[in-house]
Amino acid sequence: MTRVIYLKAGGGYDNVFLGNQDISNPMNDEAQIRLHASSLNYHDYAVVSGVWGPSEQRIPMADGAGEVIKVGGAVKELKVGDHVCTTFFPGWLDGSPNVQGFETVPGDGIDGYARELVNLQAGSLTLAPDQWTHEQSATLTTAGLTAWRALFEDYDLKEKHTVLIQGTGGVSIFALQFAKSIGAKVIATSSSDEKIKKLKALGADYCINYKKNSKWSEEILSFTKGQGVDHVIEVGGPETLDESINSVKVGGHISVIGILSGLQGNLDFVNALLKQVTLQGILVGSRAQQERMITYINQTKLFPIIDRVFELEDIVSAFQYQETNQHFGKICLKI
Repeated sequence: MTRVIYLKAGGGYDNVFLGNQDISNPMNDEAQIRLHASSLNYHDYAVVSGVWGPSEQRIPMADGAGEVIKVGGAVKELKVGDHVCTTFFPGWLDGSPNVQGFETVPGDGIDGYARELVNLQAGSLTLAPDQWTHEQSATLTTAGLTAWRALFEDYDLKEKHTVLIQGTGGVSIFALQFAKSIGAKVIATSSSDEKIKKLKALGADYCINYKKNSKWSEEILSFTKGQGVDHVIEVGGPETLDESINSVKVGGHISVIGILSGLQGNLDFVNALLKQVTLQGILVGSRAQQERMITYINQTKLFPIIDRVFELEDIVSAFQYQETNQHFGKICLKI
């Protein structure tokens, strides 16, 4: 028997409850994981809050990190005691994207990781980074991998490049850390002068308070001597995309990741054509990409930024805190 957080069909905080679940021994190709942590993402918030509530009762949370406690007879790549991370798309192992939507995503289309024990196919897990806590490892499945893929898999970020990040959520902070780890310049936007101080402490080369200057692309063009940035981590969505296009150089790259400002909007097509920009939709990544990211993390000794950690049973409070936008980096659940 294992403790589980359930979310009733349709979602909403009033439909979150703590329960129990029987668990069997792992099958031949499975490992049993004692989950120790998860982390919050906007996608999880949308499911749990009811913005995109599930069509049936679901165990929420897409991210999971923990320890292998049992393995099936056919499992060779994992052993008891290994620290592991889950994957966002369990069936996307390598190669080009082969999934559309969230039907196979834990916490949405299938049950997720707001629980103590789970049996998973070994192929849907990777080893966690060396020396990382479970809470730290739980930040990688969605936010870390999204930033990694945007910068190094679908783009070839170099030391000479300049990257624009938006805000101080998990993806943006990971992008800042990854970009600075190879010596690239980073421009960051935030609505908070206090958060800007933290961004500069992490190495951001130039910061803009977008509440004080809604036309922040003008500052970016000034900082880059009229050239614009090479790459944009676009998490704002419809209300920020035009400013991102204004900010990017001719032939630049924009990773379209977030929809924080809504689902639909108008696009300045003429400017996009004149700038000859690449707009690349990013939805997390594959298991192989996650393995490459973790290898890089082990080499560079990078560690994530965690804002707060909540207990599993305080999951609603954790999402309510996320709603305040006070966090800097990741919010985690300790299981």
